Amino acid sequence: QLQASGGGLVQTGGSLTLSCRASGFTLDYYSIGWFRQAPGKEREGILCISTSGSSTYYAESIKGRFTISRDNAENTVYLQMNTLKPEDTAIYYCARRYLCSSSRHSYNSWGQGTLVTVSS
Repeated sequence: QLQASGGGLVQTGGSLTLSCRASGFTLDYYSIGWFRQAPGKEREGILCISTSGSSTYYAESIKGRFTISRDNAENTVYLQMNTLKPEDTAIYYCARRYLCSSSRHSYNSWGQGTLVTVSS
């Protein structure tokens, strides 16, 4: 199972670091994708990190602001979010897959997500 945490309320321009911690399996063998779902919208893939540590961006709007990293020793993937905007407000989820993909339908081990609210 994966558990996302670290969300909260932040002002426009602020930063947050989300964590995605794995339990019950070893993170080393999986790519981890971050997704978000804004109110009234579909869940979208935004970023993924492969087993080798390379990252793939799926959302143009986060390029230059969000970065992803992993610490296999801690069984955790991090999402560093800078220069946050109100449109980043969403529930953020992480999920696993062997290879990165933008399609949420091919991921599994979804956690409950963590809410990020960016005030204007």
